[in-house]
Amino acid sequence: MTEAGGSSPLVKLEAVNKHFGTLHVLKDIDLSVARGEVVVVIGPSGGGKSTLCRVINRLEAIDSGGITFDGQALPAEGKALAQLRSEVGMVFQSFNLFSHKTILENVTLGPIKVRGIARQQAEQRGLELLERVGIASQAAKYPAQLSGGQQQRVAIARALAMDPKMILFDEPTSALDPEMVQEVLDVMVGLASDGMTMLVVTHEMGFARRAADRVVFMADGQIVEESEPEAFFTQPKSDRARDFLSKILTH
Repeated sequence: MTEAGGSSPLVKLEAVNKHFGTLHVLKDIDLSVARGEVVVVIGPSGGGKSTLCRVINRLEAIDSGGITFDGQALPAEGKALAQLRSEVGMVFQSFNLFSHKTILENVTLGPIKVRGIARQQAEQRGLELLERVGIASQAAKYPAQLSGGQQQRVAIARALAMDPKMILFDEPTSALDPEMVQEVLDVMVGLASDGMTMLVVTHEMGFARRAADRVVFMADGQIVEESEPEAFFTQPKSDRARDFLSKILTH
């Protein structure tokens, strides 16, 4: 499913290359994400998955190739880039919350400063989003008073507060204690079922099976294969994917 209802993809990468010095981290990447699609990117560490995430909202510049978002080429800098970043939410492995601001302030800062939304309106919406991710009761607390799982749910609410067209998740549960992983994944499954366009880099195979429309397997800076979750997990086409799955699904 690369095209939803015949409409153009929300994100399209064509022949994208990226180097860090002599390291070739993205090699001729072609990938489209349709509106409302959930694409889960999996593969061994160091395969380029996080870099793929970061080039889509231009946290990293590419060396060659092209990326379009909602029909427009990715802007290089300035107001257009700020606009793009406000339309592409990002949830990182580290929560990146402002420690000196309350949970509600963290969620409302972007809408007030970037979108110019009135404080009262932003706070009302912020509380609704905190309710949606299950932590409205924590609104007046500071990040240090919350568990890692709660902080990551604040980070998701903060991304949603900008009303993005898409959210990128870069290993959102890998810094969490095991008992907190599911509470974050449950929120993400809810977003997926609500039709949010998502690109998710994760090691959580259960989430990939449950929520993905498509699984993309990356290794050595390349997309090795992509298919629907059931097909990928039961009948991977490449030796590389079979080897990867045999290691992670038996432990």
